[in-house]
Amino acid sequence: MAARKKEKNFEGAIDRLEEIVTKMESEELSLEESIDIFKEGMDLVALCNARLDEAEQKINSIVKAKNGEVQEEEFSLQGE
Repeated sequence: MAARKKEKNFEGAIDRLEEIVTKMESEELSLEESIDIFKEGMDLVALCNARLDEAEQKINSIVKAKNGEVQEEEFSLQGE
């Protein structure tokens, strides 16, 4: 199985994760292939988490005008 180039953007990583899930659910893979594709999936999950963390930080740094004052609004993806 040829190793796929690591996706650099969030959307591409999500698309590849969907492909991996489909492949693992529907195909008979050897143990080595399963391990390789699982590792790729875990790397993509880490990439997606990093991109989401970056997005949260960017949102936190956006300032909004409130009552005539400019102040930072906190934002959390965890619902805090």
